[in-house]
Amino acid sequence: MTAHHGPEGHHDWHSAEYVDHWISHDLTNDDERRPHLLEMMGHAPFASDAALEIVDIGAGYGVVAEQALIAFPNARVTLLDYSEPMLGHARKRLAQYADRIESKMVDLSTPSWTDSLTDRFDVAVSGLVFHNLMGERHFQDMYKETFTLLKPGGAFLDYDLVSFTGGLEQHLKWLRLAGFGSAECPWDGGTPAVLVAKVKPL
Repeated sequence: MTAHHGPEGHHDWHSAEYVDHWISHDLTNDDERRPHLLEMMGHAPFASDAALEIVDIGAGYGVVAEQALIAFPNARVTLLDYSEPMLGHARKRLAQYADRIESKMVDLSTPSWTDSLTDRFDVAVSGLVFHNLMGERHFQDMYKETFTLLKPGGAFLDYDLVSFTGGLEQHLKWLRLAGFGSAECPWDGGTPAVLVAKVKPL
C-alpha cells in the first residue's frame, strides 16, 4: 500500500486508526479474492515444494503473501510496504509463518525503493497496489523496477485494476518492454485481472 491518491481518494497509510478501519472494510472482499490469488500462484513456473525466495510488493496486511506461503510451503516471503501499521497487521495475520517471512518499509513512489533489496527473487507478487500510484509513467517504471528484482527464469504475478490506466493490452505491452520474455493475462475479471510475466531463463 502507498500513501498516494487512488481511485477512491487519499489513503493515510501511516495512521493506525485509518488502517484499522480500512482493513475492517477490505476484509469483506477476502473470500472473493482468495481463489483468484491462489490460482495466480499456480502460474509461477516452479514446483510447489520449491524453496523459493518471494517478494510481495505492497504487501498490505498480508493477503497475497498468505496465499504464496500456502502454495509454496518451503518458500520464504519478503513483505514490502510503505505503512508500518499495515506490516504490523500482516505479521499478526501470518504469525504461523513467522520463521518464513521478513518485512521491510519501502516507498514505492520513489525509484530507490529497490535499493534496500540486495538479493534477487524467484517470484514477485503483488495485489491491488500499482494502481494506487496512478499514471502511465508510474506503471511502466514499476514494471521495470520489478523486473530488476527477479532472477533469470523468475516470474511476476500481479492481481490489479489494469483498466484504470491503459487497459489490459497496454499493460501486457509495458511488461514486455520492461524486459519480461512473456506476459499474459490468465484471468480477466473486467476490473481486476491477473497478469503473469516471466523472465527468460539463462
